[in-house]
Formats: sequence, structure tokens, C-alpha cells
Amino acid sequence: MRSLKDTQFSILELVPVRDDKSIQFSLHHALALAQKAEQLGYTRLWLAEHHNMDGIASSATAVLLGYILANTETLKVGSGGIMLPNHAPLVVAEQFGTLATLYPNRVELGLGRAPGTDQVTMRALRRGRQETEDQFPQDVLEILQYFKEPVPHQRIVATPGQNTHVPVWLLGSSLFSAQLAAKLGLPYSFASHFAPRMLGQAIQLYRENFEPSEYLERPYISMGVPTVVAEIDEEAEYLATSAYQRVLGLMRGQSLKLKAPVKTMEGLWSPAEKMSVDNFYALAQIGSPQTVKAGLEKLLEKYEVDEFIFTCDIYDTDKRIQNFELLMNIKNS
Repeated sequence: MRSLKDTQFSILELVPVRDDKSIQFSLHHALALAQKAEQLGYTRLWLAEHHNMDGIASSATAVLLGYILANTETLKVGSGGIMLPNHAPLVVAEQFGTLATLYPNRVELGLGRAPGTDQVTMRALRRGRQETEDQFPQDVLEILQYFKEPVPHQRIVATPGQNTHVPVWLLGSSLFSAQLAAKLGLPYSFASHFAPRMLGQAIQLYRENFEPSEYLERPYISMGVPTVVAEIDEEAEYLATSAYQRVLGLMRGQSLKLKAPVKTMEGLWSPAEKMSVDNFYALAQIGSPQTVKAGLEKLLEKYEVDEFIFTCDIYDTDKRIQNFELLMNIKNS
């Protein structure tokens, strides 16, 4: 069985916006977290593309990646992910090709096929374009070609982009991308930080159908894990109420800005809403380092993934950074 020491630890950053702070504060905090992640030895930090959500400030993903790359030195930085139907493949290849040209061997491109927003915002993003999720496989192949050596008579060449060989990952919360990642021989990351239900099926499907490729010899899987780690269980449970309130806001169509933790969620949610939040966070690791270490070891024993990619919605930014310090202590202990 794989040990935590042999498992890669990474961070998925959604750049949460607090209800009492500016968006600029959140963007600067994202950089501070990236710098700390580099110092601590995290494998990668990814940014997620979401739109029209007041509590998530990572919408201009490639732009923000440039800011983080310019102010770090060794950390692998990428998208988790770019929602490909929102963009022309050539534009994505040029953006990430530019980043990879400026910061060689540090840029990664994770691709998703969902819009990352609601239907009205999706139409605003795709103004004049009839892109659909059904075109996702073809769009992925197009991007892969833009990063390679151009073939003879290739009419469209991504400049920058061609010959940068940016590593491409597929992301998913269902079985579709698992199957496509297996067929193309690409690494696969499952969005179990918010949609854990099909994790086991997706991993099995990916492993059983994986075809070795020029990108990867054997399957490689990362799984999203929400975390709230503090010195003692009681403090972690208290801090986690900010995350619970955020998901509650998502379910109710209300603000997603991070709210201060509360002593109890009683009276803030109905029994049905509590059940929905519990399902959302079914794989969350909340507690002291000892509690979380035991939980991560159970996940590793059950799913045998290569990598954990952690999310964290803690209101206090110092305690949020401490969450990732404690996680790395767990890995190295």
C-alpha cells in the first residue's frame, strides 16, 4: 500500500473572497499561499475557473497564473481547470504557451468540460459561439497538437505554444473525462472535493481502460480533498463552519463570500440542507493532525491515488495557511 510520504500533496486554489475584505486582498493572499506552498514542498498549485460567483476570484485564470508564476521560482502552477467549452482551443494554447515560454517546465493545463457557472453566464462567455460539451474530445486533441512539433503543412500554429509541450490533464466529476483521459493516455484528476459520489467508479474506469501514450506510461490519478486542519478537533470543527455556510449559500443561490465561523450551525440550516452539505463534503478531512492523518490514510488505502489536491475554506487567512503547513507536517511525519 502507498504511504502518505509517497503520495504527492498539491493545492487547488479557488481564491476565496471574505465578506469583510476586498478582492485585491484575496488575490494577494493567493500569492502568499503559493509562496508558502513552494517553501513547504507542495507539488503543484492550481487555480480553478469559475464565473459570476462573488466569492471566487480566480475567473481570469491565465492572468492570475502569470502573477503567481512571476513571484514564485520552482512551484508547478496551472489550471484546475480551464473550462474548455468557454474558450477557443487556439486561445487557450496561446495563453498557456506564452506562460510556458516565460516560465519553462512550471506550467500545467488542466481541462474541464463543464461551464463552471450558470447557463446565463455561460451564454455571456460564449457570445456568438456555439460551443458545446460534446466537442470537448476534439477540442482536447486540438490543444494537444498546438503544444507539439507542427506537422507538415499545419495551417494554424500556436505562437507561442507550439513545441512548449505543456502537460495536459483532464478533470472530471463524472465518468466521461475518466474514459477520455484513459483513451488519450493523460493524467486524470477527479473533483471529489465537491462531487465525491462517482469517485470510485471513475478511478476504476480510468485504470481499466488506460492506454499508454507519449504523455504517460501508466495511469496517474489525483483526487480533490477539502480540508480544515487545526491543532485540535474542536477548533477545526469550528473553523469548518465557514465552509458549511459557503456551500449553503451555493445551494440557496446566495452569496459565496466566506463568512466568519460560528459556534453552531443549528438554526442556520434545515435537516435536508445539512444532509446536502454533508454529501458535498463526504470526503472532507476536518480535525487535528492526528485525525486528518488517519482519514487520509483511509482514503489512500481505499482509492490508491497518486496525489491528493487539497482545497480549504478557512476564514482567517493565517489559519488557512497554517492548514497547509499542518498537512505537509502530516505527510512528513
